[in-house]
Amino acid sequence: MTQQPHDKFAKQFLEELLSPFGEVKTNREVTDETRFVDVLFSPTPTSAVDAETLGLLGRIAVLNTTLLEPFRNQPNRTEVRSCLQKLFTVIADAQRLANREDTTIAENELAQLWIISPSASKALLKAFEAKLDLDNWMSGVYFLPLGLRAAIVATNKLPRTPDTLWFRLLGRGKVQREAVEELVALPPSDLVRRNVLEIIYRWRISVMTQTELTRDDQELIMNLTQAYEEARAQAVQEGVQQGVQQGQRQVVENLLRFRFGSVDEELSKVVDSLLQLAPEEFTPLCLELSREDLLARFNSHQ
Repeated sequence: MTQQPHDKFAKQFLEELLSPFGEVKTNREVTDETRFVDVLFSPTPTSAVDAETLGLLGRIAVLNTTLLEPFRNQPNRTEVRSCLQKLFTVIADAQRLANREDTTIAENELAQLWIISPSASKALLKAFEAKLDLDNWMSGVYFLPLGLRAAIVATNKLPRTPDTLWFRLLGRGKVQREAVEELVALPPSDLVRRNVLEIIYRWRISVMTQTELTRDDQELIMNLTQAYEEARAQAVQEGVQQGVQQGQRQVVENLLRFRFGSVDEELSKVVDSLLQLAPEEFTPLCLELSREDLLARFNSHQ
C-alpha cells in the first residue's frame, strides 16, 4: 500500500508520541471490505496521568480506543464517511468479541474517531452536524452527533498554546510553521522534542529521494525545514562530540602502547578513567607513571 509523504510523517509522528502510553497500530486492517485505519491506539490503564504531557492529544488518546485519521487537506464528505465506516467496523468487531466472551461494553468505552484536518469549512461541519462543545473542550474540536462517536479537529482553529502543539504540527501553512518554531524553541533536554526532531530528520531524508513530489509535498518539506535544520545541526554536533571522544580514546591507547608495548585487559580498564581528565592532564600521567602506579591509581576508582 503506497503512502504519501504526509501520511508517512503523520503516522510516524503520532506513533512516536503515543507509544509510551499504550499500544499503537498503524495501517491497521479492519474486517468487512478491506480498509486500513491510519492510527489505532489503545491506552494502558496507567497511561492517563503521564499522557497529560501531550496536552490535547493525550486527553483524547486516553479516553478509550482511538482512531486517528490525519489529512493533509480538508477531507470531503466521502472521505469522512469512509472514516466513519472504519470506526463502525472497529466497534462492531469489539462488540462481537464481547458477545463471544459474554461481557458487555459500556457506551463510553467504545472506540472513538478523531479526524485531524487543517481546516473545517462551514459546509463540511453543517453536512455532518459537527458542533463545538466549549463547556468541555477547546475551540477547533467539533463533535458529530453523540451516537456517531466522532469528532473533527480543525488545526487552524485550535488556540496557539502548548496543549495543542502536537496537533498544530500536522496543520498547514502558517499554523504548521508556527508550531515548528515552538517545537524548536522547547528545551533541548525535552525528550519528546528530540524524538520528534529525529522523526522529521529521517522523514525528510527519505522523502528527498523521491523523484516526483506534489505541491503539497513541497509545502510540507518547506514547513518542516526549520525543524530539519535543527535536527541536522544536533546530529552533526553529536557526531563531532562522538568523534572527539573516539579521538581522545585513540590518543590515550597510543600513549599506553608507546609506554608499555600493548594495551592489555588490565590497562584497558583504566582508559575510561583517564578519559575523564583533560588531555593536558592525562598525557603526562601516561608518559610518567609506571604501569603499577597507573593501575593502583585508577583501579581504586573502579
